[in-house]
Amino acid sequence: MRFRDGMWLFREDFRVEFAEDVHKVDQGPDGALSLLCPTRQILARGSTLNQPTVTIDIEPAFDDVISITARHWKGARVLGPSYPLYPDGKPSLTSAASTSPEGTTLTVGNLSCTVSSAPHTFDIQFRDATTNEAITSLGARSIGFAYNPPPGSPMQLGDMTKFNHYMFTQHNLGVGESIYGLGERFTPFNKVGQQVTLYNADGGTSSEQAYKNVPFYISSAGYGIFIDHPEPTDLEIGSERTCRLQTSVKGQRIKWYIIYGPNPKEILRKYSILLGKPAKVPSWSYGLWLSTSFTTNYDEATVGSFLDGMKEREIPVHVFHYDCFWLREFHWCDFVFSEEHFPDPKAMMARLRAKFPGIKFCVWINPYLGDASPVFAEAAKKGYLLKRTNGDVWQWDLWQAGMGLVDFTNPAACAWYVSKLEYLFDVGVDCLKTDFGERIPDTDVAWFDKTVDPTKMHNFYSFMYNELVYTALQKRYGADQAVLFSRSATAGTQRFPLQWGGDCESTYEAMAESLRGGLSLGLSGFAYWSVDIGGFEGKPRHDVYKRWVAFGLLCSHSRLHGSNSYRVPWAIDDESSDVLRTFVDLKCRLMPYLYAHSMASTESGLPVSLRAMFLEFPDDPTAWSLDRQYMLGDALLVAPVFNEKGTVTLYLPAGRWTAFFTGHTEVGPKWVTEKHAFDSIPLYVREGTILPLGKVGEKRVVYDYTKDLEIRVFTPTVEKWRTTQLVDSEGESVGALCVNDGVLEINAKLEGDLTVRVDGAQPEMNLKGVTRMSL
Repeated sequence: MRFRDGMWLFREDFRVEFAEDVHKVDQGPDGALSLLCPTRQILARGSTLNQPTVTIDIEPAFDDVISITARHWKGARVLGPSYPLYPDGKPSLTSAASTSPEGTTLTVGNLSCTVSSAPHTFDIQFRDATTNEAITSLGARSIGFAYNPPPGSPMQLGDMTKFNHYMFTQHNLGVGESIYGLGERFTPFNKVGQQVTLYNADGGTSSEQAYKNVPFYISSAGYGIFIDHPEPTDLEIGSERTCRLQTSVKGQRIKWYIIYGPNPKEILRKYSILLGKPAKVPSWSYGLWLSTSFTTNYDEATVGSFLDGMKEREIPVHVFHYDCFWLREFHWCDFVFSEEHFPDPKAMMARLRAKFPGIKFCVWINPYLGDASPVFAEAAKKGYLLKRTNGDVWQWDLWQAGMGLVDFTNPAACAWYVSKLEYLFDVGVDCLKTDFGERIPDTDVAWFDKTVDPTKMHNFYSFMYNELVYTALQKRYGADQAVLFSRSATAGTQRFPLQWGGDCESTYEAMAESLRGGLSLGLSGFAYWSVDIGGFEGKPRHDVYKRWVAFGLLCSHSRLHGSNSYRVPWAIDDESSDVLRTFVDLKCRLMPYLYAHSMASTESGLPVSLRAMFLEFPDDPTAWSLDRQYMLGDALLVAPVFNEKGTVTLYLPAGRWTAFFTGHTEVGPKWVTEKHAFDSIPLYVREGTILPLGKVGEKRVVYDYTKDLEIRVFTPTVEKWRTTQLVDSEGESVGALCVNDGVLEINAKLEGDLTVRVDGAQPEMNLKGVTRMSL
């Protein structure tokens, strides 16, 4: 929301009031501060009359985290829903307040907040409590409220139905400071200079709209900000005032948290304490997902032909997905298989499991109901659908004719919806694609729960929807075996993995914008991410498909999916099957490495992929600008190919890097340009890495990650090793690999044949029972 007209003036349709003075500072428990801030300087007693104030509460949350709440009128109701904070418990707190000639300071862990005591001054500084280094600040005219339209007299405010009221805050943006995150955003990676509205929308991947809006961002200055508001939130990121980041919400209150790192990994870890850690996903979910695609014609015979075709080409399919038309047309989503196309779905899945051992099945669902279905009448009669304010069921003809929306604020509706899911589980469905959840109305609606604000429900609906489905999967299959394929999300939804990148076009440009979206989501607390390999809209050219295969198989999760055309490789060209087999096999071999990182992410909050380069190299200024490459875990650098020529220019940070496919080395920091055939991609291994791989030819993702291992060791140019954790296919720790004094130590019981390769040299093989090896 822009309130200004340039630097000096304000827009004529707004009246803006600022906290101009800190008139009073009260101290509370744990050093909390409450500031009474008039919107004019108090120069005499008479100045207190006809004078608005803003109350600012500065409170310790936990070590290195402070919350700030600004209110105009404190009597305004705060309706739900609200983000559930501290789902794993609130950590300990070390905080204290002190006074000095400079002002009043609240210190929380290593973060300090000082309110200036200078007369008639509004200035709040955030600093490192140990070094006193500046982090950011709230300077003059940085917190306040605005009316639209501007009232001509305070008397008019007796009827607030005629006015919109906004609260806003602005913190300083330092010279060269950059901002990242805010959900899965497809616009430029660094958000400085952008206007961002956090409002979930089904807008594809090539605009400022986003499916997954998360009110959290990371600054290159060493802090993160979580805005504790599910409702639509507007940010002006160096776009209204180039030296400030402004956040505004409609209402009488705005609350946010400042999270001090100082490095980006620590910021994400602390954010995950506040909003929740990414949940564990089953190892089978890391395999190749094959979809029927969206509007394609398919039935049981089609499904069988796809799986047979993949088997003939020695390409393993680990999850098969039935998209929308497993349902009857006009009936979406009533959970009834189309009898014409799938006369006996339970028997079908049983036959396929017998033929393709270990395969899992997924079906597409959404939270909507077309009124052609008898299930719509059942849900409407029982009051399970969202209503308009006049008592009608809320409906429109967008997406499905007469579509209604399941009201998840109604506990009975939730139980009913879960009963429909349980039918799918009985049929043989293992996981669910929870599509949609973005187009949630926020006007002329009456939710079952009268304590919720419709504007907050718009974004928060995605949390309720995915939590309900995820919990149902956990109840049926076990806490660690649940997995979704979700499109919509908001803060905290990382607890219900996983998410994919939505409807992208079948172009190189869409591939690059999808990568930017995945990077931003990873910086918003989400550990896992996938993308429609080949693009969703249109039929990809053969080169686009093959380049996307390499990229998609080097994400945490990998799915072939399209709109009106199939994504099986033989529908593209003859070479595509070979390329797909190459990268599926590679991913299968990488599972000991990938799944260990998956388990670590459940504690750290870090993305497995896509992991922004600056998470691993925060002291390298160049790393903060890189949006066409990423880290897969902490040791593998991936740079997808985005052109038909096969050329890539990528950046290698300091240290020695080894190309996975060829073994050649480069020493950074440097830019390199390479050309790759379709069966290759820039995949570099970081120095000091001990990389465990499954055996050559492995086509499973669920296997014994301690058996028949190949261990590749990449020695550093200086003694800087990273210990590699080993887990089993259930995610349980089974030991570690490390190097001490030039000796590889295998602190785990490894079974079968063991192969060790050092810096690309000829491997030493069949090292059964070896626990120490000189490098």
